[in-house]
Amino acid sequence: MMVMIMMSGFIAGAFAGGLRENIRLNTGHLQLRAESYEIEKLSLLSKDLLSNSEALVAQAEALDEVQSAAPVLWTSGILSTIRESTGLKVTGIDPADAFHAPIREGIVAGAYFTPDGRDELLLGERLAKDMNIAAGQRVSLAVGNADGQPDEAVFTVAGLFNTGIPGFDQNTVILPLAKAQAFTGVGDRTSSIIVMLNDQKDAEKVAAALSQTAGVKVLTWQDLNSVMMEMIEMAGAFYYVIYFIVILVVAVIIANTLLMSVFERAREMGILAALGMKGRQVMLLVLFESTILAVAGIAAGQVLGFAAVTYLGKVGLGFSEDAMASIEGIAYGSKIYAEFAPDQAIILSIFMFVVVTLVSLYPAWYAARLDPVKALHAL
Repeated sequence: MMVMIMMSGFIAGAFAGGLRENIRLNTGHLQLRAESYEIEKLSLLSKDLLSNSEALVAQAEALDEVQSAAPVLWTSGILSTIRESTGLKVTGIDPADAFHAPIREGIVAGAYFTPDGRDELLLGERLAKDMNIAAGQRVSLAVGNADGQPDEAVFTVAGLFNTGIPGFDQNTVILPLAKAQAFTGVGDRTSSIIVMLNDQKDAEKVAAALSQTAGVKVLTWQDLNSVMMEMIEMAGAFYYVIYFIVILVVAVIIANTLLMSVFERAREMGILAALGMKGRQVMLLVLFESTILAVAGIAAGQVLGFAAVTYLGKVGLGFSEDAMASIEGIAYGSKIYAEFAPDQAIILSIFMFVVVTLVSLYPAWYAARLDPVKALHAL
């Protein structure tokens, strides 16, 4: 029970933490996009972009459930120095938007965007280390513009940020939204508007309120993290198979223990039978003993499992940044923290109790079938 509760807590914490960070850094609770926009293509075509971003932002922020609404522009680009180059995702942001606080608060070298900084960009600290780039250094950034033509410009690295998510820090370059729009030639258009809510449970309600604008589709955090949600379902099914195997192994051990206990106490059971105790009473005696063992074991496992999950929830389990950066679609930090999953603990406890009770039927039946005379002569 301790091992299974610890495993379920670690799995729950891993997926909940990854989903939480993905919403915080990438998707938000809602996104407003043009109906034809596809995130995989990072299109800059006018038909795929939002042309009325300011009105949509004002409409979203007028709702009580909305915490913030941030327009962004996405495209792909190539960052180059004298020695090397790498492909990455270019994100244009309004530096003042609340959604981008993790970047603003994660500056570890240099500074955040200055009000008059026209040719500044921000890099993840991990990417900067890989390319040997320092704050204040000049780098080249090339993108494909709205006309499908390559364009290149030189920028100053204003600052380096560390969000705690290696995959994000290694593959993202940040530009001011106005500069990104001018650089790519899209005018005042944006790829999406990222909406953060006070409570993510209001996502469907807010989506319904914002879906009235023609040509605009509203995606909830479930839609935006559909791949991860599918992974959670698949992993849940896989781990239930592991739990089942563990419980079967435990069941065999318990059945063997109870059966050996019956063999060792055959003489005592023979005495009980000789004194008039019926077979069904002997059977109930063994079943009652197994029930006590099951309840005591489950209770102890719950306590120890909760203690282990609490410890992992505070200390976490560390992984290499290279390993976490290689995971696509989920924003994982270098540490994963466990979270107690009470529903899982209850299901596993009930399952364990039922299995232990079932496997104790054979030892109990065997004890009830003991011949009193033979049992009394047992060593």
